[in-house]
Amino acid sequence: MLAIVCPGQGSQTPGFLSPWLEVAGVSEHLAGLSAITGRDLTAHGTVSDEETIKDTAVAQPLIVAAGLIAARALFGEDLPANTVLAGHSVGEITATALAGALNENDAMVFVRERANAMALAAAATPTGMAAVLGGDAEEVNATIVAAGLTPANANGGGQIVAAGTIEQIEAFAANPPAKARVIPLKVAGAFHTHHMAPAVAVLEELSGSLTANDPSATLLSNYDGNAVANGQENLASLVAQVSRPVRWDLCMEQLAAMGVTGILELPPAGTLVGLARRGLKGVPTLALKSPEDLEAARAFVAEHTQA
Repeated sequence: MLAIVCPGQGSQTPGFLSPWLEVAGVSEHLAGLSAITGRDLTAHGTVSDEETIKDTAVAQPLIVAAGLIAARALFGEDLPANTVLAGHSVGEITATALAGALNENDAMVFVRERANAMALAAAATPTGMAAVLGGDAEEVNATIVAAGLTPANANGGGQIVAAGTIEQIEAFAANPPAKARVIPLKVAGAFHTHHMAPAVAVLEELSGSLTANDPSATLLSNYDGNAVANGQENLASLVAQVSRPVRWDLCMEQLAAMGVTGILELPPAGTLVGLARRGLKGVPTLALKSPEDLEAARAFVAEHTQA
């Protein structure tokens, strides 16, 4: 069984979409997604600098678009059978679109409004996130909470992400948990915490104008790692996800329980296969980073979707 995983914010790097524009149909596809979001995603994926694509309002639609264009280049219009989808944070929108739980247009409208609302919420107070690597998980969580922070991402593989105000993050980094390292992340807000509550209200209002479909492939939720079978429940979970923790550790546990034999990460790829190598040891992985990886990816897909 193949797992297709879609990364979240912070995975983007300057110019990462440049080689993809050489693939037939990608420029047109990306231009269409840009029109929906009101952002020049072609420019942001090719020539915009690191500071520009760190902006939440740019990063989120850019990341979702990257996954969609690469998936079409790899699969065409239809995913192979015997596939499970999961996305980390904003990547859950990519996974939702690939599973057909939102059509591509609605998915891009959702990420546009999500990105704009989260950027506004982040601007209200200087906030950020930091990865905590190593240490005892219970002790790390307790230390995060004691510092006034939120354990916003439980990523598995010995990684927990703390989120809160910049002052809280700096104080926490200066006095890290035992046997742990604290690494500030290239994100512009305390996502998946109470700081994002204003964005939840925006998305709750938006959701009534979107068409939610039941997923056509197995789709895992960031909330508890379980498969989501109902389209409306999935959409409601996407809305709530903005201000509640991402449980990627539970998603990986579910992938293991389902007997997944291979994990393919869509662009901007690298982060989630890295977590899988630590949290799902022995499961083969492939990071689809550029069109040069397409041939290997097709062989990987064929190997892991055989009945």
